[in-house]
Amino acid sequence: MKVNCVWEHNGNDTLLYAIDYIGAFTRGETLEVAIKKMPHEINSYLKWLGKDAVDSIEIVIVQEKVSELCIKDADSDVIFESEMTPLNIDEYIKLKTLALQSAKDFLSLYESIPDKDATSTVERKTFYGQVPRSAEEMYKHTKNVNQYYFAEIDVCADNEGDIFECRLKGFQVLESKADFLNNLVFEGSYDELWSLRKVIRRFIWHDRIHAKAMYRMAVKIFGERNILDPFFF
Repeated sequence: MKVNCVWEHNGNDTLLYAIDYIGAFTRGETLEVAIKKMPHEINSYLKWLGKDAVDSIEIVIVQEKVSELCIKDADSDVIFESEMTPLNIDEYIKLKTLALQSAKDFLSLYESIPDKDATSTVERKTFYGQVPRSAEEMYKHTKNVNQYYFAEIDVCADNEGDIFECRLKGFQVLESKADFLNNLVFEGSYDELWSLRKVIRRFIWHDRIHAKAMYRMAVKIFGERNILDPFFF
């Protein structure tokens, strides 16, 4: 199976995104490392979707973005060429459903952790400040991009409620705009380009980043049997 990917990098540091598996990604200190991780990521993603795993995966780089950002900390500003085309209503519903399922599953993972303030990681600072270390910090950080992401495409949303509730409300505000399926491209904060397609991809991608970190941290403290893994990491 061929998996078309976008390669964003700063020198050797790499973020590799699977275009047709919205939000699926790998990171690596080199492109080769990121490519080696991709089959596991794709099969994890397929299991999340309730689909069968695949035995053979060929990675095809279809777009490259050279970045000045701190890629190793998952700082990203790429917009895919495929994220700048209009949507039809059926595709939008599928993408929205996926973004909401991701939020729901992130919430389920968070709620399964016995002590949400426990941590096993050391303090570390990145471009956005201190890396969230506990389940509580990871959850709040992941939930609270809601207002920011929607604002980048001129949608007035907030961070009130849980991660599923505030994301759902954001989509409801979006759908009140008559032209939302046109998937207009906006120049947002820091001159970064955004579209509705990109916002949906970024939600799922950001969920996966912090769900993986939350799951690893929680398993280290509480054991694998005690933690829900709705993403099948």
